[in-house]
Amino acid sequence: MKVKICGITDVETALSAVKSGADAVGFVFAESKRKITLEEAKEITRSLPDQVYKVGVFVNELREKIEEISSFVGLTHIQLHGDESASFSESLSLPVIKAWGIDEQSSWKKILEYPCEYILLDGPKGKYRGGNGKSFDWSHFHKNELDRRKIILAGGLTIENLEDGIKAIRPTMIDVSSGVETNGKKDVNKIQLFIKKAKGILNEERLV
Repeated sequence: MKVKICGITDVETALSAVKSGADAVGFVFAESKRKITLEEAKEITRSLPDQVYKVGVFVNELREKIEEISSFVGLTHIQLHGDESASFSESLSLPVIKAWGIDEQSSWKKILEYPCEYILLDGPKGKYRGGNGKSFDWSHFHKNELDRRKIILAGGLTIENLEDGIKAIRPTMIDVSSGVETNGKKDVNKIQLFIKKAKGILNEERLV
């Protein structure tokens, strides 16, 4: 089970997360309370091991701007949280994680056909396109034919509901932001406990 900690804004937290077992860290370049500057993100990526995914989160950004930021910061993956078309995704130079805010009106056919390396299933859209701390109805997942090896589960995950989410969706990766924060700031103790539990559930349940 891979774990992505999103909304990272400083080197110390990033290094602590990786030391605790995080496989990916996310930097938000769209409007958000967790938005980071390019210089800050670059400083963080330089401090991280090569094998850790460095993911940039964008919402309806120009392709040229995404490519420019990706190159400057040293990203390994691009996460699209807006209304980006399939052709837009295919035009990007890095692997794409496409986020979908899941609700009763979600089109699984559209999600299935979207060209990307990973599909991130997120909670319903709120003030921001992601990071709203809300889960979707996990029971709806079994009605579709998505390849779980491509699935990243996000949206309202906490150490309390993590096990239920993993058992319901059986994703290849889980993504957390607000669920490991205290008073709106990343909490290294919560990050450590979250990652430990996530990887422990994998061992106990023998999930694939």
